[in-house]
Amino acid sequence: MSTTASTTGPDRLDQGQTTARRLPGTLRQGLVRGGVELLQFVRERDSVIFSFAYPILMLSIFSTVFGDDDPIVANGVTVSFAQYFLPGMVATGVMLSTYQTLAISIAVERDDGTLKRLRATPLPATSYFLGKVFLSLVTVLAQTALLLAVAVLAFDVPLPDDAGHWVTFAWVFVLGTAAGAVCGVAYSSVPSSGRSASAVVVTPVLVLQFTSGVFFPVSQLPGWMLDLSSLFPLKWIAQGMRSVFLPDVFAEAEPSGTWQHGATAAVLAAWLVVALVVGARTFRWRRHDDG
Repeated sequence: MSTTASTTGPDRLDQGQTTARRLPGTLRQGLVRGGVELLQFVRERDSVIFSFAYPILMLSIFSTVFGDDDPIVANGVTVSFAQYFLPGMVATGVMLSTYQTLAISIAVERDDGTLKRLRATPLPATSYFLGKVFLSLVTVLAQTALLLAVAVLAFDVPLPDDAGHWVTFAWVFVLGTAAGAVCGVAYSSVPSSGRSASAVVVTPVLVLQFTSGVFFPVSQLPGWMLDLSSLFPLKWIAQGMRSVFLPDVFAEAEPSGTWQHGATAAVLAAWLVVALVVGARTFRWRRHDDG
């Protein structure tokens, strides 16, 4: 009996170690979690419709109302209102699919106990956040592709025909998406409950859309308003997208007279880093009243 006991114990230990070694890594679990998040998102049809339709509806409404009767002119170069309006709608779509979606969904999951239950599982916290980022990336890519297709097909908006502008689009898009996603995770701890999440999260985004050159040409906005908006990512994402979809001469219509690509990268990167630090220190897995 002693022989049996001596061999059984180590065998069980080896089996446990083998099982532990076979557990998927953090990245793989994050991708799996991202698939779950995407499936849950697709099942919420009202959320899908709103997320994808909002930028397209706003582009359609503003372009139809103003149309060719109110073109935008800079240094003798004229573009349609739809072309000028498109960069702001791309920027808005990025913020809606990252910051707004994540901040609201995480706040709701905290309120209904989902986060508390997930925390009790072997799923690493990093994998949970990777799943959220995966959801944001997929949705914002699909949303932007659909928005560009509508702009081209319905409003004859020309797209850039050189690699340089698309490279700019890529890094502004990636930095803006990353910054928006991390800000959404960090801000999700602000709402006191899932019921208040929509009002607490949507209001700042709505205000910034009016003050960041999204709905109106930046030349029509007061200087103090632009200065205030310059503290937040949306203004810089919109400005970066204008540098992609508008003729280069329109840079002179910007308050600084240039596209400020360096400042755009610096501000978005700063928000990414600051939001990571703040989120790591303030993120809560439980409700305020749950200890």
